[in-house]
Amino acid sequence: MKKINSLAVIGAGTMGSALAQKFAQENFNVILCDKSDDALKKGIKRIEESLNEAVEKKVISSQKKTEVLDRIKSTVDFNDLNNVDLVIEAVFENFEVKAQLFQEISKIVKKDTIIATNTSSFSVTELSQHVSYPERFIGLHYFYHAAKNRLVEVVPGAKTSEEVFKTAYYFSLQSGKDPIVTKDVYGFAVNRFFVPWLNESVRLFQEKIATPEQIDYVAMKLFGIGMGPFALMNATGVPVAYHAEKTLEVFGPSYKVSELLKQQAEKQENWNIDEFHSIDTITEKVIEKRLLGVVFFVVAQLLNEKVCTATDLNKGAKIGLKWKKGPIELMCQKNIEEVNQIIHEYVTLYNEKTITISKEDLKLEYVLSRKINDIGYIIFNRPEDLNALNEDVFNQLNQHINALNSDTSINKIIITSTGKAFVAGADIKFFINNIESGQIDKIVSFTQFAQSVLEKIDRSPKKVICVLNGMALGGGLELALCADEIYALPNVTMAFPETGIGIYPGLGGTQRTQQRVGKLLTKYLVFTGKNLNVQESKEISLIDGIISFEDYINILEGNLSSLAPRKQERRELAEKWKEIEKKMENINPDNFNSAGDDELLKILSRKAPLALKYADKLINEFKGPASELNFLKDIFSSEDALLGLKNIGKKVEYKGK
Repeated sequence: MKKINSLAVIGAGTMGSALAQKFAQENFNVILCDKSDDALKKGIKRIEESLNEAVEKKVISSQKKTEVLDRIKSTVDFNDLNNVDLVIEAVFENFEVKAQLFQEISKIVKKDTIIATNTSSFSVTELSQHVSYPERFIGLHYFYHAAKNRLVEVVPGAKTSEEVFKTAYYFSLQSGKDPIVTKDVYGFAVNRFFVPWLNESVRLFQEKIATPEQIDYVAMKLFGIGMGPFALMNATGVPVAYHAEKTLEVFGPSYKVSELLKQQAEKQENWNIDEFHSIDTITEKVIEKRLLGVVFFVVAQLLNEKVCTATDLNKGAKIGLKWKKGPIELMCQKNIEEVNQIIHEYVTLYNEKTITISKEDLKLEYVLSRKINDIGYIIFNRPEDLNALNEDVFNQLNQHINALNSDTSINKIIITSTGKAFVAGADIKFFINNIESGQIDKIVSFTQFAQSVLEKIDRSPKKVICVLNGMALGGGLELALCADEIYALPNVTMAFPETGIGIYPGLGGTQRTQQRVGKLLTKYLVFTGKNLNVQESKEISLIDGIISFEDYINILEGNLSSLAPRKQERRELAEKWKEIEKKMENINPDNFNSAGDDELLKILSRKAPLALKYADKLINEFKGPASELNFLKDIFSSEDALLGLKNIGKKVEYKGK
């Protein structure tokens, strides 16, 4: 598989400059290329402004900003691209312009240089006809703002080689993106339903059913978004929506561009959106039915054509479009008969071919399982929600671990995930909803079941290896601790944040942690919620090793040679950790003052007293993970728990009750 060390982005516009920024932020050397110095200057200025904003918001440091800019070189000479490993085209959405560009750069770059197009609507296969060695050509469709938006559609053309596809996919992961794979059809997956959704909004206005501000209001409320379709078109450009929909007209009569959208694009004017005042119930229902109709219909087509999985479609909407609920989740909220009725009414309106969908078509796979030789894999696949653990996730995890444990051909099980988090703990909304509805027993039952699933990992007859590709918080770290060996990528952080949000670790955190780091450091981690980096985690034996991204790819491909055998004995602690252990010997949750360390006391004073008290008791007694169930009702019935869970990230004052 090809390793990407250097790359070029052609086109210094909004998309191209954002891509160059993102890749440089992820430690790649980038050449930003355009045909004019003026365009390059504007592109670099955009990057500087974006980075300045990040510095002001304390997202990055001034030093990081300088490092990012140093990794970006600009040029107007295509010959400067003769030695890069990857070229990504990000020019204006015009087929002829792109085709000519590919012909030109094909003569300059190396034969094995991967060439990718960022087209949002054209066929990758058709564009590949203008590339020498089309097997090295692929679609990488990014979403606005590309320096922040994590979604990328990976689109292999008819001649794209498997090696190029895998290289592009893993590059997407390494460059901080959440890739979804789609077939090479016009509009791919996300734009195929998103652009018609915009078009349908214009039709509602054109038919005088509602005003733009009313349509935006209903859309924002229905899809859980910050901007409605008209505001979105104003932000990204009305002509962009028009040209994208024009490309999709081949799919049928409902895709025909609204006449009003055509006129607005030709005028090159934004929509006039007044302040929203009110809307009657009947009009609101009409808008809802039409907007759901277009989305449900196109999604049904996409699933029927096997363009993309239901899981990736849902992921695409939530990550790429920032929808609070993806289209599949919206469909699952209704019974299947109602979904098909909404689709039927929509296709009747436009004389489209009838299509139906089944409940099985809408299955969301939050946990994936696969097998390579004697290695079984469990991969958490809910990056849009940081792979948070809920009932669905645990049910799927249970099915997969049962299957892998009973498979006699498997000797090892690898557990990892997709996205920027390994697992960022449990789904907090589940806890809040059940506390507020007085159903604490549901929390206890959920925790009991979750513990039984983790026990199957802990006691697996196979060797279980956890590979942390992103942050592991709370339940995520507890899950990892069930493995025989734990390895992590260099950017990983891990912590037990529970006592800071009014609760205590309930999936083995107070117990299994001790088996690795001992009682006193377990108290330190659980009491303080200390966020450890990989070096610190390795120093105290919380993890077994640090791996490179190249190692990670090899592991995903079935090569485990980079994983060193775990040393069973605990490492000799550095002095700073010995000092911490000494301090923790004097820590008593009922009397912090005896600790004699002002900074530590300050941290502990911000934690929930009840949570600290129960955690201390559980750690001291060390009776196994099931013991954590003993105080679950008490802690989740406390005022502190609801206060902490509802105010994550905010400063709160706990009352100890």
